[in-house]
Amino acid sequence: MPRTALRVRRWAAIAVLGGLLAGCGTGEADPGGPAVAPGNGAGARTSTEVRPIEAATRITDAKGVTVSLPKPPEKIVCLVALCDDILVELGMTPTATNSQVLAHPKFLGEKKAAEIPVVPGGFLSPEVEAILSHRPDLVIGLEDTHGKLAPALKGATTFWPVQPGSWQDSVGYLRDLAALTGRTEQGEKAEKAFRTRLAQAEESRSDRTALIVYGSDENFGVATPESDVAAGLFPKISRYPWKSRGVDGSYSLEEILARDVDVLFVETLSFGAPDGKLSDKLAKNPLWSRIPAVRNGKVIEVDSEVWAKGRGTRSLGVVLDEATAALR
Repeated sequence: MPRTALRVRRWAAIAVLGGLLAGCGTGEADPGGPAVAPGNGAGARTSTEVRPIEAATRITDAKGVTVSLPKPPEKIVCLVALCDDILVELGMTPTATNSQVLAHPKFLGEKKAAEIPVVPGGFLSPEVEAILSHRPDLVIGLEDTHGKLAPALKGATTFWPVQPGSWQDSVGYLRDLAALTGRTEQGEKAEKAFRTRLAQAEESRSDRTALIVYGSDENFGVATPESDVAAGLFPKISRYPWKSRGVDGSYSLEEILARDVDVLFVETLSFGAPDGKLSDKLAKNPLWSRIPAVRNGKVIEVDSEVWAKGRGTRSLGVVLDEATAALR
């Protein structure tokens, strides 16, 4: 896989490893505790209970990062799609962004998304001068990718480094930004909607074996619950026998064939001009056609902006809707 494609997923793996080592970020987000265990190692059913969110000018997130603002932020620049996701859930839009997730019809749609200024430099190297030209009250970026910008932003704005490793982390960030913006009702409503959707998906858990693969060419990767927020939902709604093999480890088509995958979700990662679907490239391998999901027409190309990069409650809601429909 090209180095850039690997890097897009590498920060997700690092995020989870950091969360596991820190031992934080999940307990506070699920106050309801265990309910019904669906079996097969899927864990307890997700609670639909939502604790009240209180407005605040200072929060400390689940990773121990403290954000303090003199007043609720109105101009927010998003350097990571999780930020865009949360703002849309709260009824807001970013002042500027470097994500394409807003163009999805479940977000703003292409026309409205095109009105949001784009931060030049791309995801990996957003330009500091361009960020500051928008005079933001708050800049939200990924810690291990955009943390290097913090010194240049200091004194001019507030930088909030986030590092989601699970859906519980994503809910925590939603609640924190709802508190900071004073949009507590919207935050509670968004969390409730997501929890309800996940609980319903758990109740109708599929016995089918699912798999998410990603890549930009025939060298693909497998999304695992330990390294991918969306994949972390799948053991709750299907059979998902895929475990992380570290940052550079992956699975072969031979191993995938042996697992009798019933439904296969494909994320084509595009860098620059579109270069065709990953599933079409994988089809060149003779083993591909022997996978049950391929034989039975259950290969679904999904929007990687939502599935791979969104990671907020709105994106994960889309993932649940599309996944449960395909797994029936």
